[in-house]
Amino acid sequence: MQPNIKQLTVIVFLVGMTCNSCVQTIEQHVGKMNGIHNIKVSLEDKNAVVIYDSKLQTPATLQEAIYDMGFDATSADSNPQPVLPDTIFLAIPTQSALTSKQICSTLLKNKGILDVKLSSDQKTAVVTFISSIINGKQIMQMVPGVDLSTSAPEVTPGTCEDSSWSQASSVVLRLRVEGMTCHSCTSTIEGKIGKLQGIQRIKVSLDNREAVVVYQPHLITAEEIKHQIEAAGFTASFKKQPRPLKLSAIDLERLRNTQTKCSETALKENSNVNDTKTIVFRIDGMHCRSCVLNIQSTISALPSVTSIVVSLEKKSAIINYNPNLISVDVLRKAIEAVSPETFKVSLPDEYENVALFSTLASPLKSPHPALKDASQPLTQVVVINIEGMTCNSCVQSIEGVISQKAGVKSIHVSLSNCNATIEYDPLQTCPEDLRSSVEDMGFDASLSELPVGIAQPSAEVQLESHKTEPPSKVSPTHLARQETKTISKCYVQVTGMTCASCVANIERNLRREDGIHSILVALMAGKAEVRYNPAVIHPSAIAELIRELGFGATVMENCGEGDGILELVVRGMTCASCVHKIESTLMKTNGVLYCSVALATNKAHIKYDPEIIGPRDVIQVIKDLGFTPSLVKKDRSASHLDHKQEIRQWKRSFVVSLVFCIPVMGLMIYMMVMDSQLADAHAHHNMSNEEMEALHSSMVLEYQLLPGLSVMNFLSFLLCVPVQMFGGWHFYIQAYKALKHKTANMDVLIVLATSIAFVYSFVILLVAMAEKAKVNPVTFFDTPPMLFVFISLGRWLEHVAKGKTSEALARLISLQATEATIVTLGPDNVLLSEEQVDVELVQRGDIVKVIPGGKFPVDGHVIEGHSMVDESLITGEAMPVTKKPGNTVIAGSINQNGSLLISATHVGADTTLSQIVKLVEEAQTSKAPIQQFADKLSGYFVPSIVAVSVVTLFAWIIIGFVDFEIVEKYFLGYNKSISAAEVIIRFAFQASITVLCIACPCSLGLATPTAVMVGTGVGAQNGILIKGGEPLEMAHKVKVVVFDKTGTITHGTPEVMQVKFLVESNQLPHNKMLAIVGTAESNSEHPLGVAITKYCKKELESETLGTCTDFQVVPGCGISCKVTNIEALLYRKNEMVEENNIKNVTLVKIEENRDESVQPALIIDAELPTTLTSQKYSVLIGNREWMNRNGLLVKNEVDKAMTEHERRGRTAVLAAVDGVLCGLIAIADTVKPEAELAVYTLKSMGLEVVLMTGDNSKTARSIASQVGITKVFAEVLPSHKVAKVKQLQDEGKRVAMVGDGINDSPALAMANVGIAIGTGTDVAIEAADVVLIRDDLMDVVASIDLSRKTVKRIRINFVFALIYNLIGVPIAAGVFLPIGLVLQPWMGSAAMAASSVSVVLSSLLLKMYQKPSAEKLEFRARGQMRHKSPSQISVHIGIDETGTGSPKLSLMDQIINYSRASINSLFSDKRSVNSIVLNEPDKHSLLVGDFGEDDDTAL
Repeated sequence: MQPNIKQLTVIVFLVGMTCNSCVQTIEQHVGKMNGIHNIKVSLEDKNAVVIYDSKLQTPATLQEAIYDMGFDATSADSNPQPVLPDTIFLAIPTQSALTSKQICSTLLKNKGILDVKLSSDQKTAVVTFISSIINGKQIMQMVPGVDLSTSAPEVTPGTCEDSSWSQASSVVLRLRVEGMTCHSCTSTIEGKIGKLQGIQRIKVSLDNREAVVVYQPHLITAEEIKHQIEAAGFTASFKKQPRPLKLSAIDLERLRNTQTKCSETALKENSNVNDTKTIVFRIDGMHCRSCVLNIQSTISALPSVTSIVVSLEKKSAIINYNPNLISVDVLRKAIEAVSPETFKVSLPDEYENVALFSTLASPLKSPHPALKDASQPLTQVVVINIEGMTCNSCVQSIEGVISQKAGVKSIHVSLSNCNATIEYDPLQTCPEDLRSSVEDMGFDASLSELPVGIAQPSAEVQLESHKTEPPSKVSPTHLARQETKTISKCYVQVTGMTCASCVANIERNLRREDGIHSILVALMAGKAEVRYNPAVIHPSAIAELIRELGFGATVMENCGEGDGILELVVRGMTCASCVHKIESTLMKTNGVLYCSVALATNKAHIKYDPEIIGPRDVIQVIKDLGFTPSLVKKDRSASHLDHKQEIRQWKRSFVVSLVFCIPVMGLMIYMMVMDSQLADAHAHHNMSNEEMEALHSSMVLEYQLLPGLSVMNFLSFLLCVPVQMFGGWHFYIQAYKALKHKTANMDVLIVLATSIAFVYSFVILLVAMAEKAKVNPVTFFDTPPMLFVFISLGRWLEHVAKGKTSEALARLISLQATEATIVTLGPDNVLLSEEQVDVELVQRGDIVKVIPGGKFPVDGHVIEGHSMVDESLITGEAMPVTKKPGNTVIAGSINQNGSLLISATHVGADTTLSQIVKLVEEAQTSKAPIQQFADKLSGYFVPSIVAVSVVTLFAWIIIGFVDFEIVEKYFLGYNKSISAAEVIIRFAFQASITVLCIACPCSLGLATPTAVMVGTGVGAQNGILIKGGEPLEMAHKVKVVVFDKTGTITHGTPEVMQVKFLVESNQLPHNKMLAIVGTAESNSEHPLGVAITKYCKKELESETLGTCTDFQVVPGCGISCKVTNIEALLYRKNEMVEENNIKNVTLVKIEENRDESVQPALIIDAELPTTLTSQKYSVLIGNREWMNRNGLLVKNEVDKAMTEHERRGRTAVLAAVDGVLCGLIAIADTVKPEAELAVYTLKSMGLEVVLMTGDNSKTARSIASQVGITKVFAEVLPSHKVAKVKQLQDEGKRVAMVGDGINDSPALAMANVGIAIGTGTDVAIEAADVVLIRDDLMDVVASIDLSRKTVKRIRINFVFALIYNLIGVPIAAGVFLPIGLVLQPWMGSAAMAASSVSVVLSSLLLKMYQKPSAEKLEFRARGQMRHKSPSQISVHIGIDETGTGSPKLSLMDQIINYSRASINSLFSDKRSVNSIVLNEPDKHSLLVGDFGEDDDTAL
């Protein structure tokens, strides 16, 4: 049926809305207008969708109405779209409480209903309505008793019923989302999609790259959801087609939408006819009054509820409601849906079978489970998992105790399944009470996933209620016990913290939140460890709470809980029952996660949660059982680093080889001498072979013991065997292992060379003896001993040197204290007891006493005492640091003069020192890319050398037989008494063995790691922690250095730069003004206020100021207050001035002027203490607007001075006392004094230096000009810093990023080398490759310089290594025989050993490295460092490359600027390395409105 009323919809664009209150105002105002059916205003889309009656309204009248409210409105389309109405037929019962006219009037009062017509018999009402505003179910609920007319015609698709019932159901949609990189992406999608109308729930998983959305299809389509995700910058695709969701969570919004908002008159009519009913619910999970108020306010807002009384003590709610409008089941779900959705609601027996729509007899009822009778079981069943039952007596005792409890109908305990099935009355008890009762008996009990109902008429409803509720805390008595069971721990990465007050702010605010048990924030690591109750709050909500405080927060995935591991030796165990006793007792102990005791070794291995229990507690538990536990002593001596064992082994090997080698060498020298004499004799007297044989046999060593076996060969054999066996034992083992794994290393070459020489000689000897030769064969028995001597010597020296390279790390490890003195404190910090314990037994929160001269065993903060502490070995800071209560101390540093009590915050492996040691260890074991190349080379090296050796052997054999003269000519000691074949073979073997001897992959392998070890060690000693060989090698390739501004180039904290006094000192003395202003700001927590107070205290040389009352602060403007009690302060200052003046007079001895000089210098109205009267001053401090608001006129010259300060990136603040403007204070974040020199030095090293900041361009330019940087990226968001670094890398540049490691961490990770600076104890910055422990920019220069020196050293090492191999191998192979260059095997082995030793010694030269000193660099840069003029600096805004280039200046202007800058630098009283503003002007600046007023480049 088409009504004659024409309904249209129009979209109106709105301008001028700022918040949700604007939205509500427009909706309420326009919605009340005649002829308006519905209006929906969107703040995001800046538009309003209006459905109106075209007879009563037009788009023009709508626009006019919106104009009148103060907003601009324009119609989106000239042709409004028609809205097609739907129709529903309602059957009016004959016994209806309302007349048919009352029904018509009731219906027509509701928005969205256009027309109601009655049939002639008054039994059917035909309702015409707009389905997008209201649906059929809602219409039926408005009029109790009406029903869908069965006689009515079939409802056409697209009309009411289709939409009315589909509206109740939700649809689940799964989408694949590509392009997410981190948790902020998931938050973005969830936030954006979650706000859309029709979206009920959304969960985005980063790991699975998917989004699961539950939505209402009549409000939003799947395509629209996909489109919205893509609009956010991600790629989305459907995983599965949307499917209806059977179990949708009934949330309050939906309930409110589907519940009719009947007008009050209709309600009154209803309540008159249908009496309301009262019901009592049992509610579990309420903790405090806020829960009560929450439930009352939410439920009383439902139109069908007339009253509600909630009792926290009785855990009940008494509700008076209209059963015609709402069912008991819907009420129950409504309470359960109240935030935080953790309430458990049970129904009383008599209300079990109340139907959802009692009088509804719809033909559509059956297909919809939501309309079936939903009833609650009379009793419920819960399954409790029980651990710790050992026998049937446990079963009986549990059944006996629990069955006695009120409300328990039956209980069955199963020993085999380790569980109990309990049937109970939900009104008298609840699963949590039952679980804790079982726990009270000494067993571990936990609830299984789903309580099961005995009578389950509506499984769907039942399931749903349990699905949406996490287990809740039940009552305070069970709270503590349950906390320990259900407390979870999460880690949140927090960015944007700058100081301890940020930490305190986060900790203070989060502790107040429900469900948060404890929080520990680490400023340096930028990490918060939160222990929370997952039933009440979840990690993403915790992160959101931190974000609301103004910090960045993301939940850290897979951050290990860091379980403690304890290894104990347990004495006194005799049998398996002792083992069982210890294990069972420990496993029952809260906090122990795992325990294993071995009787055979008397050892116990225990895993525990350090949050709940500590190692001392575990030891005490075992002691209480009657055993004697003690810690397994860990090796803290760093003995694995000093190579002592290897040094001993190689020394022994060298000595053994040397003992046998000396006689062999003696014999060899003797034979060489005799051979040369024989050669001479042979040359002068042509002897026959017979004479030669006779001469041979006459020589002592050539005397034959047996035919073919001479004394010489026999002795050589005897001396060679032990060396081959004992000296070479290690080589054989290593070579065997290598070959077994199909690899070839240095040992394989050595074994090949010595074995071939030995076996060849032995075989030749046997052949000669068999032949009974007259002339003795020439053997190589002298080769193995000499080879082994040189190789052992080389290895010995190499390990000695390696031990030296690890000295830095060994020294760091030796810093760790071995014992700690733990004290117990009474009230007022009175010492009650103290005991010495092993440092591994110190627990977090212990109070540790450190005496003068003692080492700090753990990280902590001082709670009592004052002392100086030497932290030089950890931070490299030479001067001792003062420590007083509240200061943090680092493990391993040395307490100098006072006794301190510290509270342990980080123990064991979490201490700074342990982290440094871990970093350095990882760095020294990690491979530089250049080393991986060397390792690859070594892999091919050995086989190729063996091949060269074999080729050499055969080449010389062939050459010898083809042209014997070559061998005869160049073979030393050749004589005719040996056969030609033997000479050739011997010469060929000698050449091939020498090739094997001289080739050494060792030196190649040692070239990089030794240099990296020494380099990282030297870096650590200088406060530069380099995480491995890769960053060390990469740093020398860097071409661009990008600096963050706040906290890196600048200090990151505001300081007073200048105070300009605007009144004469005789009206208001300067000291007096400072005292007044300092006192006024002492109550302010604003960074600028803190800076002013600090400056005033410093100028007045006083720690205390006056009294401040009536303190008021107006954010963004300033403060006002009253100041008193400053006279005493001024009098003290005056006394000091007088004293100084008297001293000066005495020194200068100007007697006649003494009286004048003693007069007070500054204070004119100083009085004697007896007459000091306290005066009250009215003080105003703030910006121009604050002064104008308080009726004070700011003069032009003052305004100009303020503008000039602002142009230079400072914040200017005005101060007024008693209505008179008396001072202008300029505050800025100051540049670090060494920044300019560091930038200049980096530029002189050939690097490009860039400044990147989130601050405004004005401030960035000011800073850049002071430090000499010409390229600036300003107003860059932290996320865009990554893109900026990537952009520079895409240009083919290697980038080093220097940041303070908090908001810069993504950029640090992206850069080729990330350098985290000034992080003090924060060595755990994962993102950075280099961590500078000291907050000194010169260390950036030092780290790049060290990298260059190390890489240079590595290259020199490679040259050493390769020269030996490239030159030595050809010489050994006999390539240079024509020029008379021949090597013996022993010469080859000596050369090989020398190559390894020389490489290691070359690396050790790095130990001489000295950091470039600031003094030298300053001297070198003298006169060349100049501040840049604005025209020389190019500033780029945001991420765009096309920056706001400085205006083109004429040549004349440039000359004027340059000369002005030079003159300024000459006459400035301080080096003007001081000025800057903070990271975000709106955060720290009082002058938010005044930024950007004047041109960036105003000169």
